This record gives sequence, structure tokens and C-alpha cells, in this order.
Amino acid sequence: MESKILIVDDDKDIRNLISVYLENEGMYTQKVEDAIEALKLLEEKEFDLIILDIMMPNMDGIEACMKIRQERNMPIIMLSAKSEDIDKIQGLASGADDYLSKPFNPLELIARVKSQLRRYKKYNTETINTKNVIEIGDLTINTDTRQVWVRGKEVRLTPKEFEILELLSRNKGIVLSVEKIYETVWKEDFFKSDNTVMVHITKIRDKIEEDPKHPIYIKTVWGTGYKI
Repeated sequence: MESKILIVDDDKDIRNLISVYLENEGMYTQKVEDAIEALKLLEEKEFDLIILDIMMPNMDGIEACMKIRQERNMPIIMLSAKSEDIDKIQGLASGADDYLSKPFNPLELIARVKSQLRRYKKYNTETINTKNVIEIGDLTINTDTRQVWVRGKEVRLTPKEFEILELLSRNKGIVLSVEKIYETVWKEDFFKSDNTVMVHITKIRDKIEEDPKHPIYIKTVWGTGYKI
């Protein structure tokens, strides 16, 4: 299976140059010109590695790297016109796996990409299946394929319903407030009068609970929020 690489750089020529070299090696590439666009794309697609420029408008690579690391562990190679040791340290400290100064030799970048992919796949192949499957009683959630089964029967959830269920499942035993759920899933500020989360919880219960009025999975903690 071909590796999928996300290239994030505000310089169009550099994006195209890297893409040509990687695709000549049989890899699939997608190019974006800023970090904000990259973060949005990562919500929709899976990538095996990210090549991330540091100096970009709107949001720099350091901040973007830290945001990516909150949820994902694929390799990140940083690019920067700066070559001082402190810049490398800062880049690596933010969560990057490797750092390359501009101008760089494309062949060296390719070698580093291959090295990071080998290391990543070696250490993740054995754990990827169990890591991406959450089992709670008769409820099974595959966070990789975004599928849900209850008592062996597949249940169809909308994207937002799935994200709420995944969030609660990954925080099993922890009460999450309506505000926390909303801001995590919708990535917007929460308004107290908004009943969006309650409506979605009701729909999820209708799909996964034998008796939605007496749920065994998603419990309401009155005055606080929800938990699994």
C-alpha cells in the first residue's frame, strides 16, 4: 500500500518539488499552503507522514506540530530556512521526529522520509489493530474505520455521533461536561442555551442502547455531563 504524505509549505515551488520526488518513489502526496488548512484536512483524511514548514503565515509549524501531536502520532519532518541549533531544538521539542534546514537536497529528504516511515510502520504494525478498537461490554468501536457494533450488529452513526461516542469511550469512567463535549467535537465556543449535545446523545442512545430510557452505556450525570 502506498504511503500518503501531507506536504505543508507556503512556498508553491517547494511543495511541488517535494511532491514530484515523493511521487517518483511511488508515494501519494497532498499539498496545502498553510497549517490551518492542514489541520482541517487531517480531520478528514489519514496520512502516514507530514512534511511541515516552520515559517508560515497565520499559524507557524511549531504551533501546528503541537496541535497535531495532541491527537496523532504519525512522523513529522520539519523544514525551516533557519539552521541554528536552538531552532532545531524548538522544532523537535514541539513533537517533530526530524528537522531539515532549507535549502535541502531533495534526495536527503526522500531518505529521511523513508527512514521515518520504516520506523513508524515497524513499531505500529503490531499495535494498530488493538489500538484502534475500543471494546466496552457488547459495544465495539473501530476508530480507524469509524464503525460501531452492538452485540455483533453494526450500527450506523453520523460523523458527529461517532465523534461523541469515541470521545466518551476514550475517557471511560470520566464525566465530560456538555461544554467539553461540544467544544471538542464541534471545535467551537459553547453557548449554555445550546442543546445540540443532548440531541446527539439521544440519537446515539436510540441506536446503541437496548432500552434508551435506561441506558447502560452513556450515563447522564445530572448537573455535570455524560460518561461511559
